[in-house]
Amino acid sequence: MACLLVNYFNSEPVMWTAEQIKNEMVIMKKSLGAKTIIYPTPVLVIGTYGKDGKANVMTAAWAGICCSAPPCVGVSLRKVTYTYGNILERKAFTVNVPSEDLAKQVDYFGIVSGRDVDKLSRAGLTPVKSELVDAPYIKEFPLVLECRLLNAVEIGLHTQFIGEIVDVKAEGDVLGDDGLPKIEKVKPIIFSPESRSYHGLGKNIGMAFSIGERSELCQDGEGPNRSWAFILNKFQNTTNITSS
Repeated sequence: MACLLVNYFNSEPVMWTAEQIKNEMVIMKKSLGAKTIIYPTPVLVIGTYGKDGKANVMTAAWAGICCSAPPCVGVSLRKVTYTYGNILERKAFTVNVPSEDLAKQVDYFGIVSGRDVDKLSRAGLTPVKSELVDAPYIKEFPLVLECRLLNAVEIGLHTQFIGEIVDVKAEGDVLGDDGLPKIEKVKPIIFSPESRSYHGLGKNIGMAFSIGERSELCQDGEGPNRSWAFILNKFQNTTNITSS
């Protein structure tokens, strides 16, 4: 059986069989509209000091690394948040990466406002004053980024705060033999925007700048010169030469 269909690109009728229609329906993607959906979305806790000097924290998901040299992280917040004003006032913030066992506390940090309650005290967690930036970090969290405000970009409903990472602190038990944090030990939390649910991480599927380079996709000489490590090393060398 054949069906007469209209091609909406040129309005010319097209004859398709039932099998062709079935195959086309399988491969077509469904439009979801303009939505804030991307995977993975991190779950982070932003630490600041208020005007009264009290430590405050809030949960944020619109965030991520935005520059390698200088190392920077971007965090997008709404103006109505208490943290928004704190960052502008103090020119600093911390990014605290929670582990799965802190999910309850992390969710609480995103429910109430620091204007009304001492969140850390209520959650039984400990604020630590950074020695490098004017902001607190959370002692019990496995990984912390201490940031000085570099720029603030008003986008729309959200303003993106770009912080230069001054230091990264990690608990010893989440470090590997190379002295760097291991994601399977940190056990970070992932947020699913459309369902508003928290998730853990899955399995390791391969090493970056390796599985592609060793595959049949990569031609001779293509891999090393295109790698992130090569580009960053080249940038740093250029910077050192220029600054000297």
